Amino acid sequence: MQTIEQEMPFFKTLLKILKNQFGPESEFILHDWSKGYDHSVVAIENGHITNRKIGDCGSNLGLEVIRGTATSDMKCNYVTKTRDGKVLLSSTMYIKNDEGKALGALCINTDISKKIEIKEYLDSCLPDELNKKEHSEEFFATNVSDLLLYLIDEGINKIGKPVSEMTKEDKMEVLRFLDNKGALLINKSGTKICQILEISKYTLYNYLDEIREHKKPAL
Repeated sequence: MQTIEQEMPFFKTLLKILKNQFGPESEFILHDWSKGYDHSVVAIENGHITNRKIGDCGSNLGLEVIRGTATSDMKCNYVTKTRDGKVLLSSTMYIKNDEGKALGALCINTDISKKIEIKEYLDSCLPDELNKKEHSEEFFATNVSDLLLYLIDEGINKIGKPVSEMTKEDKMEVLRFLDNKGALLINKSGTKICQILEISKYTLYNYLDEIREHKKPAL
């Protein structure tokens, strides 16, 4: 296989079968990165789970794979949380061409919120609380503007101070985080980053050159 589009009839049928098998509590979504990350969703069933639709963007995890700061290995049974409070059990399979390059992803997100409510009730009745999985750092957005703002906020939160009080080194740490997370791959991201970090485009590129030259680990 060289492109996802070549196999679209198969993938659409697969998503429909999965939907019919597992019901309305699971979302099945196909991303094709060749369409641009802004509009990578090319097929979806039960989009009400994350409120996404065809033409919406991918999550932050895909950006990291494209950037090369995360592997394209299959990731199964990790816990995520939506902006409206749903807790999801998620799995992601990256779709690769014949040369092993990741072209996109097939993702499953199952709403386990009700099951957790039942578990919490049972926990309150038992002497020993059951182990809980921690939430994974995945953010579901319908457009890349929201995704970019999420990543910028994450970077700023890791510094622990407002932008107005940040030193050059603080701002470089935020940029290092954003670069590793693939935020700079988002179209026109530089303009928004400069606006929020209160730096010029010239400063942005100078900082990035310095960051990439020294290869210091991200936050």
